[in-house]
Amino acid sequence: MEEPGLRERKKRRTREAIAEAAFALFRESGFDGVSVADIAAAAEVSKPTLFAYFPTKEDLVLRRFINGGRGSAAVVRERPPGTSALRALRQHFLDLLAERNPLTGLNDGPEAVTFHNLLYSTPALMAHLAGYMVDQERDLAAALLDAGEPNDEFTAHLVAAQVFGAQRVLTFHNAQAIRSGRSADDTYPAAVHRAETAFDLLEQGSKR
Repeated sequence: MEEPGLRERKKRRTREAIAEAAFALFRESGFDGVSVADIAAAAEVSKPTLFAYFPTKEDLVLRRFINGGRGSAAVVRERPPGTSALRALRQHFLDLLAERNPLTGLNDGPEAVTFHNLLYSTPALMAHLAGYMVDQERDLAAALLDAGEPNDEFTAHLVAAQVFGAQRVLTFHNAQAIRSGRSADDTYPAAVHRAETAFDLLEQGSKR
């Protein structure tokens, strides 16, 4: 009988092999030009095995980047004492920019560039991501409400929507700069300025 650690390592290797095969094919032929059967064959797994790791074709692109990250709701719940929710979310986004996290759009590595090229050229991927973001937005609203920032459910949902809307716009502008040929390092100062401006507006609005 295999030890749990060995089984988990095998699963991780299989997951990575599938994702790498998918990205190689997507980079060459685009999202719509590649079938699930093509990916399974390239990764040398069956289609049922592929779907066990990635329930949809869209997950082959999105899960590589959105899984495992620290969500906005966790940022609010785990913020230092005396730090407002919006201030914690601002600092978290700035930290992600400094780390060149692909989810901020500020990453010029080949996989991140492929990810954003696929994302912004494929309506099905954008729709799938929107569904994921709705769940994250709902979690953030609950965390804001628990923190009493604000104190009513309607406003909490409104603030959460504004936070995710701001982050979506920031990410788009960062990715647009990278896709136009600029490096992440060259784009970083402008990305920080945009983020500070966006969160200034959010904090000012929350005080009205």
